[in-house]
Amino acid sequence: MTEGASPIAAALLGRCPRCGKGRLFRGLLDVRDACESCGLDLRAHDAGDGPAVAAIFLIGAFAVGMAIWVDVRFEPPLWVHAVLWPAVVLPLSVLTMRVAKAALVLLQWRHRQDRG
Repeated sequence: MTEGASPIAAALLGRCPRCGKGRLFRGLLDVRDACESCGLDLRAHDAGDGPAVAAIFLIGAFAVGMAIWVDVRFEPPLWVHAVLWPAVVLPLSVLTMRVAKAALVLLQWRHRQDRG
């Protein structure tokens, strides 16, 4: 494709913004130096703190709302909240950061003047 991979698929699957085939991440949240499929140099793409801010706002609001609802509806003991919410918040935060980081890298690539 001349315009690169599908933005939604690339962000959700963590794929290269240009070819949509190579993996974008080296580990859980580390962006690779280059695409393993098309060789796109990914070192210049930096998502900064945007993905973390997205996770804090989205997952934080969700978790607080759900914690209040669970507390009012079921009145569980405090230890249930202490066990339940970290188990919910941590995976959702990592997932949100991963998708947001992939989306930001894709947008940076799309809007650069020279698409090396």
